[in-house]
Amino acid sequence: MPRRLPPLNSLRAFEAAARHLSFTKAAEELFVTQAAISHQIKALEEYLGVELFIRRNRKLLLTDEGQLYWPKIRDVFEKLVNATEQVKAQGATGSLTVSVIPTFATLWLVPRLAEFSQLYPEIDVRIKASDTEVDFVREDVDIAIYYGQGEYAGLHCDQLFQEHLTPVCSPALAESGTLNTPQDLANHTLLHDACTDEWKTWIKHADVKGVNPEQGPVFSHSGMVLQAARHGQGVAMGHSVLSQMDLDTARLVAPFDIVVDSGHSYDLVCPENSHDRPKIVAFREWLLSKVNEDVDDEVLY
Repeated sequence: MPRRLPPLNSLRAFEAAARHLSFTKAAEELFVTQAAISHQIKALEEYLGVELFIRRNRKLLLTDEGQLYWPKIRDVFEKLVNATEQVKAQGATGSLTVSVIPTFATLWLVPRLAEFSQLYPEIDVRIKASDTEVDFVREDVDIAIYYGQGEYAGLHCDQLFQEHLTPVCSPALAESGTLNTPQDLANHTLLHDACTDEWKTWIKHADVKGVNPEQGPVFSHSGMVLQAARHGQGVAMGHSVLSQMDLDTARLVAPFDIVVDSGHSYDLVCPENSHDRPKIVAFREWLLSKVNEDVDDEVLY
């Protein structure tokens, strides 16, 4: 006799609502109405014979039963996703050359790449570090990660991250008592990534007077800027994606809560006529899943 299972839509609604602790955010993620989420949760609670959520003062909390149930359901969905990706990857074989900005490759992509290799052992990823745009006709490159304003004619484009800016420095410098307000930047060395425009943008947005945005050394790559900041050599303009790991591990701190949109983003691009090739689909879907995990885990930006 087949075992009865709860409706899949109710389980999806519960997993999303439990993860966000919000019916509204769950509805946005699943592209349904908040009322539909509420209906699915109620149906699941009736099926199980227990309440899964407590609604208190406009806050949504998990009951004891909900806390017990959610991790198990989350694991089931993760296994479904992995199984689906592995099946879809059948035929996704051979080498995959990815052109990517060097600092993004070092600080974000490479630390996560082993997981892709485990999921898709038949795909050999080749990372090509480059600051320039790819000529897909002449170069042996399958897919690329660009940093720009998201306008790439003739290419299939998926936005990975929108970039935000805020100053970062070493914990020792932040605790020195000499960096309490943005105005105090006038007494510190500013560290620059390739140019001074980002400091100019942030200082203007913060309405700081008396700070020279052009003073201080200029480095050719963001990784060197962050390294100098870790060693207490000054205050760097932190890029949200690149500095997040340092903020998570407290190697760097953000002394101010003023965050500015840089107007730039990290985008995954490839020719329109190749975006549906199995190996490119596999890499793109895996990469977007990693991006979504990072967006959920962001602590500052």
